[in-house]
Amino acid sequence: MNYIYETHLHTIEGSACSRTPGADYIRYMKDLGYSGIIVTDHFFTGNCAIPKDQPWDKRVEQYCSGYEHAREAAGKDLTVLFGLEYNFQGDEFLLYGLSKEWLLDNPDIEGKDRFQVYEAVHQGGGIMIQAHPYRERGYLSAIHLTPDACDGAEVYNAANPDYQNALGYQYALDHGFLMAGGSDIHYFGQPDMGGMSFSYPIETIEDYVKAFMAGEGTPVYKKDALNSKEGFKPIFEAKELITVSKEPTLEVIWH
Repeated sequence: MNYIYETHLHTIEGSACSRTPGADYIRYMKDLGYSGIIVTDHFFTGNCAIPKDQPWDKRVEQYCSGYEHAREAAGKDLTVLFGLEYNFQGDEFLLYGLSKEWLLDNPDIEGKDRFQVYEAVHQGGGIMIQAHPYRERGYLSAIHLTPDACDGAEVYNAANPDYQNALGYQYALDHGFLMAGGSDIHYFGQPDMGGMSFSYPIETIEDYVKAFMAGEGTPVYKKDALNSKEGFKPIFEAKELITVSKEPTLEVIWH
């Protein structure tokens, strides 16, 4: 039996671009075949839903509420874990292994650069994965890559075109990175979904960090997830997801 975990999920409580309350995800994600989810709302440096004119502790409390609402609603039906998505200059990183307490204790984190955040995350026992490395959108002016400040790359993002995922896969391959997959889900009805598959259950975010860093997870995808009767498949089985067919149109800036 394989256990599938959503590693990239946004709630309306924490992410300005989401339309879904954390508690509403539980039945939906379970019905799609997931064993658990990691809530990764946009942090204060990105498209966050939290007002900036509040004390740090109140901002953190509100930021974590989407995760907490999801966890409360899940009970024992679905594993719900905490993560966050940190933005720099359009390049975003998924941080795992941290906690609300860590955020409360690090009020200077949003003023740090990529390498400083990477160091702070590691000191806190966490890891830093670059999300959708080769994403191109109208609001982005360049692709920023920092291979020395990440522990892996999201090589399958269900919200990205296949060619952008293939570029991310090649980037990870070239640098010997551990590979991740996720849906980047913001609302119900997203056609394609992704995640990480493990041969054993993941019960805590520490379990996830340990398993990922040991290379024991497999990035998986599911096309037309709401209608398909097929299960999740390893991305390595889909040529279009791992073979570069188109070069990026945005400038690539290396840090």
